[in-house]
Amino acid sequence: MLTQLNRLKQFYRAFVFAIFLFPFNCTFGQTRKLKLEISHLKGDFYIFTTHNFYKGNSIPANGMYLVTDSGVVMFDTPWDTTQFQPLLDSIKFKHHKEVVICIATHSHKDKTAGLEFLKERGVQTFTTKQTDEISKRKGEKRAEFLMEKDTFFSVGQYKFQTYYAGPGHTADNIVIWFNTDKILYGGCLVKSVEATDLGNLEEANVNEWVATIKNIQAKFKNPTFIITGHQSWMSKNSLNHTLKLIKAYKAKNNT
Repeated sequence: MLTQLNRLKQFYRAFVFAIFLFPFNCTFGQTRKLKLEISHLKGDFYIFTTHNFYKGNSIPANGMYLVTDSGVVMFDTPWDTTQFQPLLDSIKFKHHKEVVICIATHSHKDKTAGLEFLKERGVQTFTTKQTDEISKRKGEKRAEFLMEKDTFFSVGQYKFQTYYAGPGHTADNIVIWFNTDKILYGGCLVKSVEATDLGNLEEANVNEWVATIKNIQAKFKNPTFIITGHQSWMSKNSLNHTLKLIKAYKAKNNT
């Protein structure tokens, strides 16, 4: 009886471990899309991806988190509302740290859906004042703290800055720059090289988008990684690809 009880305990421990480990088995041996994928970028930087539907198609949305000595900083929230708690649980299990700050890069749901969920769990949530005004008008989730202008953050051993380069995908889209690691978190303002069009243009300013991308290129030189809002972030050519897509759209639509 005792031996059987010990075996049951061992099985239970293995079962619990497998549940927590599952989110990190992002692609190996998988033939279907996972609800939550977490990929190691470099050092203390990780990309998380969830999926949701846009015009009947399942679309991946990327966010990022950074593990610091003072806790974890999240950039944008999962788009899939069922993955808010699994992401927090996965981060806690893997890094033994809590998420302490979340910064959303514009007002669309694929970036802000989890703001109130995180705030209720003690996470300091940030957007720009411009994003908050749009979110308030549309009845979307809002952050607790607002940035009036480009802001420098210092969290643990890391420093980074937010930057508003101008309108593009939306009027309020910002990027985040990590100077020491030369990582540009571009969000939905920057299109993946996999993208064949500009995607959701409901709130876009296509006429200003080129100038906005060029402002980013002029300010942040030679990024080692450019994290896009959707699809693959592995190419360093996504800024130029975005310019190419904009120019093709403008030529097609005579704008």
